[in-house]
Amino acid sequence: VEFLYCDLASMKSIRQFVREFKAKNCPLHVLVNNAGVMLVPERKTEDGFEEHFGLNYLGHFLLTNLLLDTLKQSGTHSHNARIITVSSATHYVGKLHLNDLQSRCSYSPHGAYAQSKLALVLFTYRLQHLLTANGSHVTANVVDPGVVNTELYKHVFWVVKVVKWMTAWLFFKTPEEGASTTIYAAVSPEVEGAGGCYLYNEERTKSADLAYDEELQRRLWTESCKMVGISDKASRLP
Repeated sequence: VEFLYCDLASMKSIRQFVREFKAKNCPLHVLVNNAGVMLVPERKTEDGFEEHFGLNYLGHFLLTNLLLDTLKQSGTHSHNARIITVSSATHYVGKLHLNDLQSRCSYSPHGAYAQSKLALVLFTYRLQHLLTANGSHVTANVVDPGVVNTELYKHVFWVVKVVKWMTAWLFFKTPEEGASTTIYAAVSPEVEGAGGCYLYNEERTKSADLAYDEELQRRLWTESCKMVGISDKASRLP
């Protein structure tokens, strides 16, 4: 195990991390996009992005795109490289405000969090479409880990914290249990070559209807490229 520092809330840090990783000339067979914050008060990343959208979504969007060439070189016909992105059941109630992705007009911690998780699902489906169109030996899937007992809940109201403390043993998954579907997506032979899937409890299931809107996927991708400052070559693909 080797640790390389990467702050997903900083575009500069992400680019520095990618340079350091590529300098090692290592293959990249599995990329797990798992960083996240939840229900934080209204605040911005160093790049000026609303924190949920900037860290949960845009950080992973940029990181994945900068590592795509390495992933493509690492995948083979019999062993695809795999991209696993961790979303949440919260995406089912999320709405994507393309004209206000930074939640400037009306900030709601719940709304901003749900939007960031919906964006991750839309991103995964669009990414898989582009990978397939390019004939790449890379798959992209999105995972719902379930309700997991972690520090992600530190910004919820104190009453919720008390209820969580009292009921976690009954209703919440342990971190190990919460990681199981991500691990399944990363290594299981059952999903070899399968991309564009929404996985929950190690099974393929249906995501929100809105996530299958291909025009919305395309528009979010194009806008995301502008926001993180990368070329949108993919817009020329079908």
